[in-house]
Amino acid sequence: MTGGSFTRVTTVQSLGQRLRSLPWHRLSIDYARIALGAAFLSGIADRFGLYRGRNVGYGNFEGFVRYTAKVNSFMPASTIPYLAWAATVAELTLGILLVLGVWPRVVAIASALLLAIFGIAMAISFGIKSPLDYSVFSASAAAALLAFQSRPRPQSGTAE
Repeated sequence: MTGGSFTRVTTVQSLGQRLRSLPWHRLSIDYARIALGAAFLSGIADRFGLYRGRNVGYGNFEGFVRYTAKVNSFMPASTIPYLAWAATVAELTLGILLVLGVWPRVVAIASALLLAIFGIAMAISFGIKSPLDYSVFSASAAAALLAFQSRPRPQSGTAE
């Protein structure tokens, strides 16, 4: 084996050892938590007009209220503004808390429930294909997994 080949092999082995030693469990939990929080906050940004261009969903709060009425077509019209504001407050609060990692279990459970309710409302109003196509139930399941994941405990005498 030449010197260059030996260096490449040891570098690959070293990289493999480094990858195996990463805290994958913690990284995957943080990834799920931040991705869910960012998704909630992205919806908030859209309904308050912070996105511009072709791929804007609601564009403004009035557009979001119209969408809320469609998703909740089975609800009385008088409840729609309340539902729009309740969803907005819930998504903003949960989004911030998820990104910050505050009260992770409670916030993840609340996120799973909110997403499940949204998915059920979508299924009632638009059919089951809609929440499946938009991965609403997948996001709800991810939040539930996040809530009930088993966090490795630090070994005695070591810091986490």
